[in-house]
Amino acid sequence: MRTVPRALRQRTRGPAALAVLLLCLTLVGGRAPAAQATPTASIAAPAAIAPSTITVDGTSPGRTFDGVGAISGGGGNTRLLLDYPEPQRSQILDYLFKPGYGAALQILKAEVGGDTNSTDGAEPSIEHTRGVVNCDNGYEWWLMEQAKARNPAIKLYALSWGAPGWIGGGNFWSQDMIDYLVSWLGCAHQHGLAIDYIGGWNERGYNAGWYENLHATLAAKGFGSTKVVGADDNWSIATGMRNDSALNSAVDIVGVHYPCGYMSAMTSCSTTPDALATGKQLWASENGSEDADTGAAPMARAINRGYLDAKMTAFINWPVVAALYPNLGFNTMGLVTANQPWSGAFAVGRSTWATAQTTQFTAPGWQYLDTASGYLAGNRANGSYVSYASPDRTAWSTVLETMDATAAQNVTLKVAGGLPGGTLHVWSTDFSSEAATAHLVPGPDLTAVAGGYQLTLQPGHLYTVTTTTGQGAGTAASPQRGVLALPYSDSLAGTATGRDARYFSAMNGAFETAPCAGGRSGNCLRQQAQSTPIRWTDESADQPYALMGDLSWSDYTVSADVLLEHAGTAELLGRVGTQGRNNNGLNAYNLRVGDNGAWTLLKSDTSWSFSTLAAGTVPALGTNTWHRVALTFQGSTLTAKLDGVTLTTVTDAGYGAGQIALGTGGYYSAQFSNLTVTPGTTAPLDGTYQLVNGKSGQLMDAANQGTAAGTPVIQWGGNGGANQRWRLASTGDGYYTVTGVASGRPLDLPGAGAVPGTQLDLGAGGAGAAQQWLVVPAGGGRYTLESRADGQLADVEGGSLTLGARVIQWPANGGANQQWQLVKVG
Repeated sequence: MRTVPRALRQRTRGPAALAVLLLCLTLVGGRAPAAQATPTASIAAPAAIAPSTITVDGTSPGRTFDGVGAISGGGGNTRLLLDYPEPQRSQILDYLFKPGYGAALQILKAEVGGDTNSTDGAEPSIEHTRGVVNCDNGYEWWLMEQAKARNPAIKLYALSWGAPGWIGGGNFWSQDMIDYLVSWLGCAHQHGLAIDYIGGWNERGYNAGWYENLHATLAAKGFGSTKVVGADDNWSIATGMRNDSALNSAVDIVGVHYPCGYMSAMTSCSTTPDALATGKQLWASENGSEDADTGAAPMARAINRGYLDAKMTAFINWPVVAALYPNLGFNTMGLVTANQPWSGAFAVGRSTWATAQTTQFTAPGWQYLDTASGYLAGNRANGSYVSYASPDRTAWSTVLETMDATAAQNVTLKVAGGLPGGTLHVWSTDFSSEAATAHLVPGPDLTAVAGGYQLTLQPGHLYTVTTTTGQGAGTAASPQRGVLALPYSDSLAGTATGRDARYFSAMNGAFETAPCAGGRSGNCLRQQAQSTPIRWTDESADQPYALMGDLSWSDYTVSADVLLEHAGTAELLGRVGTQGRNNNGLNAYNLRVGDNGAWTLLKSDTSWSFSTLAAGTVPALGTNTWHRVALTFQGSTLTAKLDGVTLTTVTDAGYGAGQIALGTGGYYSAQFSNLTVTPGTTAPLDGTYQLVNGKSGQLMDAANQGTAAGTPVIQWGGNGGANQRWRLASTGDGYYTVTGVASGRPLDLPGAGAVPGTQLDLGAGGAGAAQQWLVVPAGGGRYTLESRADGQLADVEGGSLTLGARVIQWPANGGANQQWQLVKVG
């Protein structure tokens, strides 16, 4: 749900309109545009905040700090990172794991793949069928190896969201599942990875007997050093542990999800008396689910307040990276956004620096200092502080956050209990700024005056005062975003057996390279999951498919060779757009061909409602034979072909652009080879237009008929003004500039910033990435405008119907308020 506040922005239309405007502003608490004359009023200065004194005492009691980490899984959120080119792939990995460079993660939690959708994708199992184990399946091994190479001290944690269908006859809480996890741990050992922690079934409660058997089996099989986390859900397992000594002995760490609130400001965190009474380490074993930028402030609060409010000793963010396609539900959540492997473009979110302000100055095994942790001036509204000391007391750090403070405040730090004093170092991040110079910035060192160190804290900042050294902010910069050019082709042979095909991301099932059947040599892409998995999501249609490509692809022909090994259907999808949350639907066209010769051309939506556009029958295709399927999209005309023969030509204007996908009608094997995507003929959009919002019917407008750089862009009813006319001009590489006719200035994303909710304005010129837009057909004669700077869309804030509502940037969500009709006016 969108949380960016709305602002009412009106223009003058004479004295009467001004009176109405001022009345509206009074009623809704808005503010008039800067160009508007408004009555003067005295504004009270923020109340002064009382100074705080913090004594950092090495003799203080406190729990052991376990670390700050992030999750790869739940699911498919890391998939595209594997296909990134160098040096960008290594740069992203450095920002995530390298000490003294970026997030410097201390825990990496990885999904144990189960061939089933676990939020935004399906991660492959190591054992699709009983007894056939492939320890190289998937990309989590690679990610863990990369993390360990950069930080050998990082802790590894494994958790399942789903499982292959053969396990326990469909029962997760079975000995089969325990044995499967032991096999997975054995695979980790083959990769040189020791797994420090393992959990049960993500957010599906707990089974006491199963946890007890897991603990015993780990010990018996030589994995006794792997600690068990229960139950990666809510606090109820702690109550169970208080009443069941065997369960209490089996669970080493109590892990709970979103104890500081789901997708919230995380101003406070909660626990239970039973959890505290277990005496076990308590973890926020999944937290976050926030945008890479706007989630930084909540994260800064929660890392501190999780311990202050609930004695939680680890914070694990979901997810680690947003390396997934932007038509999926959680496409900007993570520490780094990386959704264009073909261009190498990425964006380091402010959440990276919210993490770094703790991780670069501490280590797992350090101790919290309770007497030097609390709320500034005794009031959580002023911010919080948490102190840590190394086990040998040779180093310490204090992290202070002022996310909600309204004024500057002074802090005096004193050192006691055998901790080192001398010169203290100060690092800070200003969360009101996107500038690189505002993130993890070293400040002047502190020296003691009269036994204390004086520091002034500004609002909206995160500070670390430390005796440690070696910190820093990485400087690697992203290349410019670009489209995946057509024509595109791929044999689908992959780089080796058991690998993903380039750019393909499975949403259900497991699509891996395997020796080709049907007399064809080499490798082909094969759907490997042979039975319906134990599912985590509850989508009404869970057929296997894997998607790839650029969402801007509009007029094209996609074709591939397909072979069915089993009775059923093979599927080719095109103009694949928005996916419903947790795979609960997909905007797409789908050609299904069956072994019996029956074929269907379907249209689906984001609730998995299917409508048949055409259907028919050809001579039976049989199994283990190759056939060529193709879909052509040209404007609203769709043509389906099989083995070069046209099956049907239909007209449908529902979806104007999107990716391609390969799939099967169920959990059985089919193979794919020789993918090609060739461009159609798309007329250029160069010309002058009014941009009419798809939801409100209002026009994109330069506010107050402004022509100066920085003039905000709003929506407004049509009035024929030149400030509502925009000239589109191609840049020659798929993008356009969108220039106001009245101003001669380009539509601009201020500062090329990645923060959702940033209002668009008129730029000063220059035609950089912040002033270039991918204009993509959305169906029904509408288009989206995607910023080249960060891939977000021009959006009427909150889907408002109000005159003067802001035009902002926002991640793609398929909403009509992100769609614009181009009405040509010249």
